[in-house]
Amino acid sequence: MTNARRKPGCAEAAAPEGREQQAPRPGATAAAKGAPRGLGSRTEKQGSTMTGAQAVVASLEAEGVGLVFGYPGGQAIKIYDALFDSTQIKHVLSRHEQGAVHEADGYARATGNVGVAIVTSGPGATNTVTGIATAYMDSVPLVVITGQVPRGVIGTDSFQESDIVGITMPVVKHSYLLQSTDELTATFREAFHIAKTGRPGPVLIDVPSDLASEELVFEYPDEVNLPSYKPTYRGNAKQVKQAVARIRRAERPVLYVGGGVVSSGASDELRALAELMQIPVVTTLMGKGAFPASHELNLGPVGMHGSKYANLAMTESDLIIAAGARFSDRVTGRLDEFAPKAEVIHIDIDPAEIGKVREAQIPIVGDLKGVLGGIVAQLSKEGASPETAAWVAQIAEWRRRHPFYHPNVGDAPGEIVPEVVMEKLSDALDPEHSIVVTEVGQHQMWAAQHIARECPRSFISSGGLGTMGFGFPASIGAAIGCPDKTVVCVAGDGSFQMNSQEMATAGIHRVPVKVLVMDNRCLGMVHQWQHLFYGERYSSTLLDANPDFVKLADAYGWQAARVESPDALDAALAAMLAAEGPYLLDVAISRDQNVFPMVAPGRALDDVIGAIDVAVGAVRTDVPEAEAAPGGKGGIR
Repeated sequence: MTNARRKPGCAEAAAPEGREQQAPRPGATAAAKGAPRGLGSRTEKQGSTMTGAQAVVASLEAEGVGLVFGYPGGQAIKIYDALFDSTQIKHVLSRHEQGAVHEADGYARATGNVGVAIVTSGPGATNTVTGIATAYMDSVPLVVITGQVPRGVIGTDSFQESDIVGITMPVVKHSYLLQSTDELTATFREAFHIAKTGRPGPVLIDVPSDLASEELVFEYPDEVNLPSYKPTYRGNAKQVKQAVARIRRAERPVLYVGGGVVSSGASDELRALAELMQIPVVTTLMGKGAFPASHELNLGPVGMHGSKYANLAMTESDLIIAAGARFSDRVTGRLDEFAPKAEVIHIDIDPAEIGKVREAQIPIVGDLKGVLGGIVAQLSKEGASPETAAWVAQIAEWRRRHPFYHPNVGDAPGEIVPEVVMEKLSDALDPEHSIVVTEVGQHQMWAAQHIARECPRSFISSGGLGTMGFGFPASIGAAIGCPDKTVVCVAGDGSFQMNSQEMATAGIHRVPVKVLVMDNRCLGMVHQWQHLFYGERYSSTLLDANPDFVKLADAYGWQAARVESPDALDAALAAMLAAEGPYLLDVAISRDQNVFPMVAPGRALDDVIGAIDVAVGAVRTDVPEAEAAPGGKGGIR
């Protein structure tokens, strides 16, 4: 492979919808990232008398918010009435509150801005929980505003009352129940600051409806006073020097890259370190795009469905440099056998992550952009040179021998091969002007394996929570936030039906999102486990009653087509990508298609089944013949 020269602007975050991005203040440091992106206290509404509901909207405007997603209701009606008068904020009406939060999440991941959702109380609020938990697990900055019953009846089981602050406590970075108009503007300033600084995450603000009617003088603060919240941005100098010394000694290092690199905007620093010291890079699902796919040092995904060569590299490594990654069980496999020969340098802005799963010999708490930049600067100052030629050559041999896919692997003739679909889609997309969003399941892993990404924020997927129903609404948010990019949602027929009502949202707003449904009429990943490990006992995973997705798309005013033959695939993909509005392509694949390679549950990272070995004729190796539940017949077709 050859190096890809990234075009200017590849990693740039979009400006807030409807507003020009505020320029950084002279001398601003990393710790000032939480400053309002909008006018803050300089808004023309400063000093005006208004209602609490109007102050909610004015606070969003002061933060530079130009786009919100939501669904109105009785206890949020005053906020929506105030929103009607805003000339700055565009509201996208979802068809379900879960969809609204996922849309805000997709917008945040694609642009780097804080996503905002507004919903009503009770069921409206509780419908946001899955979306909030999804954002929390993947460190996505959101502010979710929920209506609440009047303060005087809170706790009386009033109509459409729910303790949404209590319900969401484990899955938010912080939450507020407003008690007075005196604290309203300070609460919004703090909420946005908390959401986007340090390790990003969702913040919830619960607004009682009677408070929304009270008057106040609008005074929006630029600064926040949070003595107990002081994220560490600058890495400890002594630990950075220790990391530099250890990197210089490493013979078999690996950069293990997670979503923190994307959140920090540290892709350039990551690339500089990898190239300077010739260190191979493996990526988590959240880290995909942080390092160019075309770079010869990029080994791609690692873990349960990572490549055999990436897993071998981790297993044989003598030094793992974990950058914004959390040693998820989907990466490590059996933990007591994970990377047994490696020492660990773990860099993360969240000190709770360091040592939580794997002990770090050199822990560094800090912002990745600054820490990686400091490491590169020190290595360059010392005139460091790589000692990894033999290591890189060994990995190159593993990569040649164990590719993700090979046309001679023996797939059934006449069937559409999922890996081929993903590779053709990848080839058809401009990697620097497109965003791929996935649902959750087999298709997600095929996309992660076979769709090349060159830029950060160009691959969006639910990683930590694994939320079916996330990808489609998230792709709507991404497409609205990045109108100059082609946005494709790769979905499964099961996942897509979780929030297919959002087709109405895309249709009414003419959001040109493209949805490619990998349609195998089953819950593919669970079906695969049942096939391999449960004796082909397909309990509740068959979806024979699926709708006709083409007719469903037509009902929502979308264009759509179904493709069943490999010979028709190229034309079908071209038609999908050329369509001006929203488009659904239903791709028929076999239920017997499995995602390989795979590390079976409870196995070591290098205990890979289904990997291709071209040295013995491009066949899949180590596929279990009879790993089945008692009484099952097991095997693989």
